Amino acid sequence: MLTGSVGTKGGTSPNGWDKIIAHGPNVPQGHESWNELLWPAEFPLSTNEMSILLPHLLRDGRGTLSMYFSRVYNPVWTNPDGFSWLEALTDESLVGCHVALTPMWSETATFADYVLPMGHSTERHDTQSYEQYAGKWLGFRQPVTRVALERMGRSVSDSRESNPGEVWEENEFWFELSWRIDPDGSLGIRKFFESPYRPGEKVTVDEYYRWVFENSVPGLPKAAADRGLTPLEYMRRYGVFEVAKDTYRLDERPLTAAETEGADPDEHGVLRKAVTLDSTPPLVGEAGAVGVVHEDGSRTAGWLTPSRKLELFSETMVDFGWEEYATPGYIESHVGHRSIDPANNEIVLVPTFRLPTLVHTRSGNAKYLNEISNTHPLWTNPADAARFGVGTGDLVRINTEIGYFVARVWATEAIRPGVLALSHHMGRWRTSENAGSRWAMGLVDLDNDGNGVWRLRYKQGVQPFRSDDPDSERIYWDDPGVHQNLAFAVHPDPLSGMHCWHQKVRVEKARTDDRYGDVVVDTRRSREVYRTWMECTRPGPSRSGLRRPEFLMRPVKPRRRAFRAPGAEERA
Repeated sequence: MLTGSVGTKGGTSPNGWDKIIAHGPNVPQGHESWNELLWPAEFPLSTNEMSILLPHLLRDGRGTLSMYFSRVYNPVWTNPDGFSWLEALTDESLVGCHVALTPMWSETATFADYVLPMGHSTERHDTQSYEQYAGKWLGFRQPVTRVALERMGRSVSDSRESNPGEVWEENEFWFELSWRIDPDGSLGIRKFFESPYRPGEKVTVDEYYRWVFENSVPGLPKAAADRGLTPLEYMRRYGVFEVAKDTYRLDERPLTAAETEGADPDEHGVLRKAVTLDSTPPLVGEAGAVGVVHEDGSRTAGWLTPSRKLELFSETMVDFGWEEYATPGYIESHVGHRSIDPANNEIVLVPTFRLPTLVHTRSGNAKYLNEISNTHPLWTNPADAARFGVGTGDLVRINTEIGYFVARVWATEAIRPGVLALSHHMGRWRTSENAGSRWAMGLVDLDNDGNGVWRLRYKQGVQPFRSDDPDSERIYWDDPGVHQNLAFAVHPDPLSGMHCWHQKVRVEKARTDDRYGDVVVDTRRSREVYRTWMECTRPGPSRSGLRRPEFLMRPVKPRRRAFRAPGAEERA
């Protein structure tokens, strides 16, 4: 920002500039609900929903879930404090029914009431758009076997008829479920899943994407017509379309007459159209705000902040009670140097570094990737290893606030002194022989003493096994890794709400009864740490009565009325 390198060549751009969200037909209007389990009052400035805190918010008595869908989400493994997730998901007083929508088996699916297989990229229709360069493009995924069968002349009514394992692609599942829930439309749900071409009939996948490509992708209809194709035929053939290029300095884009019609500048020069409490704000930005008037009288789109400018001073931070951080500055973290006591064998652990060969918990079935990366060493500088009295191959107990795990040391100069690192992706486990990827998962026992103390212990590592793939009998590795995230308490940053992943840990040599991969956690202690971090927050509403700033990104934004705390008057 200080060098003017935002939105410029060689600089950094807002991510929304370089991707496109192509909306389907029948998008519902803004609602008037505020879910405190997703957007708790303690985190009015959170970047995203506070999903990492869900088990604790449920334990607080803030609500219950009669039905919970975990969609391509493995919180028991991926999130911190996974044992608290396990407890919540298996407590029917908190979560009545849990449905795991997942393309692969996961630790979370183990504790679900229903597991519904979702399609991988080659088993479903889907659009995709990523921020890869200064431009916008939209890709179109298609289910390979379904398309192949249709090209051979076979009619396929839904993806279960063509996908292996009767995998039902997600679009069709939601279409069907919505019609089952609201068969006559009396609940007001069914209408959003009706065909735009056959009024009153259930929309099909082809109709849905036909409408998207005809109406939501600028330039695509003309490009398709130039080739004698419909937009849907174009995307089925080519699979991708570039919507825009050279997306630099979009803040300087002059506004059109249509955009400024009915808009008047406020006292700060922000062009605003009339809104009411029933207006719905956009994904990012304030309802009615369209741009900014500059000193020379020009009118441009500006930025999506309240002032439509890049803000070095934020009135929003003041309004929500964080005056001392209204301008950029340094904030000492929970793992700052002064909080570490080397004399007590304390050190910083980095648990987030990624191996380029694995993907979260989504690559467990990828045999070639697991053949490349199949060990899970604790990266330790030789100076630190000497201080702890250990060497490569030795087992150490890594103590956290809520428990510990047992890892294997790798003494290497590849990491700086004073820091340990244990990679993401590894530490996969299953509780039975019949579920889970045996390419990557070890077989474990889960024990609970009845008072909140859990222990995970491997009883079998990765081993060769017989299957339709002869390579499964050629497995030569046995290390499933260490599930370190289980031993991390939730650390919600008081401002952004995001989990602070870096850990202050205490290292000791493994004890006599310790085994590689052991994880022991006391969920009562997890609750204590959660409460400690929550005490650092400054709950809303703001001084102007807002639950959350209207301009901040939020999916499925409600109407402006919902942003107002109960009893708050509309801002003047």
